[in-house]
Amino acid sequence: MHEMHEIPRKTRERTLLIGMVPSNERVAEMEESLDELALLADTAGAEIVERIIQVRSAMHPAFYIGTGKAKSIAELCKAEEIDLVIFDDDLTPAQVRNLDRVIERRILDRSGLILDIFASRAKSRQAKLQVELAQLQYMMPRLTRQWDHLSRQEGGVAAGSGGAIGVRGPGETQLEIDRRLIRGRITHLRRNLEHVTASYQRQRQRRSAMFCIALIGYTNAGKSTIFNAFTQADTLIEDRLFATLDATTRAIHLTPGQPVLLSDTVGFIRKLPHHLIASFRSTLTEVYDADLLVHVVDGSHPNHVEHIATVNQVLAELGASELPLLLVFNKTDRLESPDALDILTLADPDAIAVSALDSGDIDRLRRTISQRIDLHRVELELLIPYENGHAVSVAYESGDVLHREDEPEGVRLTVRMMPSVAGRLGKTLDAFVCRYVE
Repeated sequence: MHEMHEIPRKTRERTLLIGMVPSNERVAEMEESLDELALLADTAGAEIVERIIQVRSAMHPAFYIGTGKAKSIAELCKAEEIDLVIFDDDLTPAQVRNLDRVIERRILDRSGLILDIFASRAKSRQAKLQVELAQLQYMMPRLTRQWDHLSRQEGGVAAGSGGAIGVRGPGETQLEIDRRLIRGRITHLRRNLEHVTASYQRQRQRRSAMFCIALIGYTNAGKSTIFNAFTQADTLIEDRLFATLDATTRAIHLTPGQPVLLSDTVGFIRKLPHHLIASFRSTLTEVYDADLLVHVVDGSHPNHVEHIATVNQVLAELGASELPLLLVFNKTDRLESPDALDILTLADPDAIAVSALDSGDIDRLRRTISQRIDLHRVELELLIPYENGHAVSVAYESGDVLHREDEPEGVRLTVRMMPSVAGRLGKTLDAFVCRYVE
């Protein structure tokens, strides 16, 4: 596939970041957003040379920042030998085209940058399909700009002239061919994605008897550190955004005799482009399957409240905001004072504050999650005939056996387990004694 706006990894492009706010009161907020954009750009391989915040009451429909500002940026790019200009907001295709003509440097918006990172970080077949689909949907309305840019690069090659292969004839016919090819590719990708997603769903159904926990949170909150502490795994921990797109899932034991599934998911960010929400929806299937979301927050970050709001907003857009949730403030070792720790949990008394680097805190978090799991379990009394040894094994493997008596008719067990397992056992043993204990 032809990838749009691909940033070369071998050479770090000299880059200018641009943000716009409607008033001076919002400048500090934009500084935070540009800090995140700088992290994104660094992840993609850019060297940040300069950053500009423009205060403007309304977006210019044709040039976003206005014609005068666009010309001054063009002069700055020449003086500083800037290769790439990245805007913190999404630009319309017309704005990209107009800015490209004035500034005469590669123009990228936030969505294009995130797509570039997604393309470089996708590893599983599902993630690769999702990213290519999102890229094509992003590319479709920008095809005219792409052909115009190539035409100017080649000195305005006319249709049928002896220009370079691949840029000749940038006319309406070629655009229509490209659009038709992209539409066909989008249809093909959607079908493949449906098959891959269905395969993943079948795999998840086989493990649906287990309680599922998903670690979610703003990017760089420390989810992977907590995941590794719980699982003794070696999940990639990198101080860059979107270190991985694919969730990592492991079976762990929080209570005796009952393994649970723990998933480490991709980190969220602010201003997540809407056309990427669909990609997140498939990548975050572990979130939908979760019996409990553990929302990890960097409690030492000055804007942790905004980070919580961003995650809650993305959960709402994903349709997962009603799932049970435990708020965990991480990185308490970086807090400046004990008072700061009290302030963190003041708004949510059920929240827990930890340092993922402290084994005692990890044990405390483990106990807290175990208590949450207990709230979901039911107590069941079973009388299992001796010839049905498989049901006895399931009871021991999938729950906590509180009491056992070997009677003439069979094994009588009192078990605490998840309702899904209890339901299946109940159906299997409905000809025998099976009752929920109040």
